[in-house]
Amino acid sequence: TRSLSITSADQTMFEKAQGEKVTLPCTFVLSEEDEGPLDIEWVLIPADNQKKEQIIIMYSVDRIYNHYYAADRMQFTNPDPRSGDGSLDILNLKSADTGTYQCKVKKAPGVQSQKIQLTVLVRPTRTKCSIEGSQEIGKDVTLKCASQEGSPVLSYDWRKASGTEELPATSMLNKNTGELLLKNASQDYSGVYSCVVSNRVGTDECSVELNVTPPINTAGIIAGAIIGTLLGLFVLGFLVICFCKKQREKKYEKEVHHDIREDVPPPKSRSSTARSYIGSNRSSLGSMSPSNMEGYTKTPYSQVPSEDFERTPAQNQAFAPSKVAAPNLSRMGAVPVMIPAQSKDGSIV
Repeated sequence: TRSLSITSADQTMFEKAQGEKVTLPCTFVLSEEDEGPLDIEWVLIPADNQKKEQIIIMYSVDRIYNHYYAADRMQFTNPDPRSGDGSLDILNLKSADTGTYQCKVKKAPGVQSQKIQLTVLVRPTRTKCSIEGSQEIGKDVTLKCASQEGSPVLSYDWRKASGTEELPATSMLNKNTGELLLKNASQDYSGVYSCVVSNRVGTDECSVELNVTPPINTAGIIAGAIIGTLLGLFVLGFLVICFCKKQREKKYEKEVHHDIREDVPPPKSRSSTARSYIGSNRSSLGSMSPSNMEGYTKTPYSQVPSEDFERTPAQNQAFAPSKVAAPNLSRMGAVPVMIPAQSKDGSIV
């Protein structure tokens, strides 16, 4: 007897890029002997045999069930699979969609299935170029190219985008790692270099500029650095010495300012000097006779002595009147006079 058959068994492997759309075919032909209800089921077979199959979408009893796995991206190509087309459309492919898909068609007593291998590849993206090594004449320089994302196998290729647009004769390219080695670089090697990385689903590109220069005078740089360091140390030492000297001067001024000399007597007040001066004049006048007082000038008691009287004991001794003994005063005709007593503060008692 003749039963249903799947007619889309020619292509069983697909490779697509991430983000694209793929249609997994599953067309079939029914037989007159197939009288049961039509059932179409798509399942994802995991690579790990320990895991169970996962239902993707199903058609049963004239109804579509697509709530099993990524419903927003999985759908039948034909809204009415009874026409003989049970193909599956997968939208916005992701790398996780990679796997083996199986289409099962059943209409009793006929049953058929077909497996399709889907591989979702990621295009090379975020490719970066860099330079490793000294860009000096005579040195070896390595140009590096690496893609941050991209499904293997990635292939790298370098080309010169400026100047002669040809790679130097001494260059060595590794297509698997993306490294371009330029040996014994010269100024002719200077220019813009472009790297193209590719896989089976796409390409990406980056560029870098190489500038080969004469060697740097390292001896002059080292000498300048040493001289600069010595000058800096000298200036720093000079500042430290000035600071220490300033601190010592401040400390000395502070000690001198607060130093108290105990051997210097306190100054006498004007009032006590005036009283002593008046008392001494009265004593001298009282001990002299009128004839002896002619050579002395009278000083009013109400006058306050000026600063001239506040002299040292040596100066006062030079101008003090000479003392006359009492017997001599009697011979000279002096009259004894009673001298009033004085209190400690100089007042007459």
